[in-house]
Amino acid sequence: MEYLVPDNLADAIALKAGGRTALAGGTDVFPAHVGRPLEPVVDISGLAELRGITETPEGYRIGALTRWADVVAASLPAGFDGLRAAAREVGSVQVQAAGTIGGNLCNASPAADGVPPLLTLDASVELASTSGTRVLPLESFITGYRRTALATDELLTAVLIPREVAGTRAAFVKLGLRRYLVISIVMVAATLAVSTDGRVARARVAVGACSPVATRLRDLEAALTGRPADEDLGVLPRLEHLDILAPIDDVRASADYRREAALTLVRRTLSSLTVQA
Repeated sequence: MEYLVPDNLADAIALKAGGRTALAGGTDVFPAHVGRPLEPVVDISGLAELRGITETPEGYRIGALTRWADVVAASLPAGFDGLRAAAREVGSVQVQAAGTIGGNLCNASPAADGVPPLLTLDASVELASTSGTRVLPLESFITGYRRTALATDELLTAVLIPREVAGTRAAFVKLGLRRYLVISIVMVAATLAVSTDGRVARARVAVGACSPVATRLRDLEAALTGRPADEDLGVLPRLEHLDILAPIDDVRASADYRREAALTLVRRTLSSLTVQA
């Protein structure tokens, strides 16, 4: 097996351009290869330049190798509360200490805990190759069930969050068969920006584990905008607002259960945001 360990980003990008698999925390890659060998691997876990959260003039930059435990510990505005809550739900404490944000996105699981809150933060991803760097909205990056727009010669280097996250309220709720160490049945994340007159200036609501890709509920977002940010906000969502979802029947839940549970969680999530100071 070819296992390469570059000591800088330029070398990592050059090695990835050879069609090799990038390995970070390994919490998704290793379980997927039980009983069979790994493909040629570029282990990027030691690249400190891809780790950490920094504030920039445009917003916030989260290095692709930033671990979930780093998100939990970081001093961030309240608009990141949904992402922080999701970080606490990713596997066990051991997984949170090893798993990375970039790996979670590149794995592109429908039940990836990080995706719904990042969608509500209007996140983009930075992709680097030997020919340069491009930025894609997260919605365009994850293209289907375990599929992304990442080219074979590209490496995801950062997640970018616009500055408008400041001043927003955020929440994340996950439903599983037990409290911890569980794959989601439904996840809901939401952010609200509230104007000085107490009305919703901007709303983003995303649901995960109910479609091949976590999905924003744009019809609901439009219905929420301009409404008073009070306790009635939580009763506004209806099943029609979830028509864009495509839940499936599997060993964890039926499609009908997922749809009803998603509606309940959307309502609870919005209600929790209306009581924030």
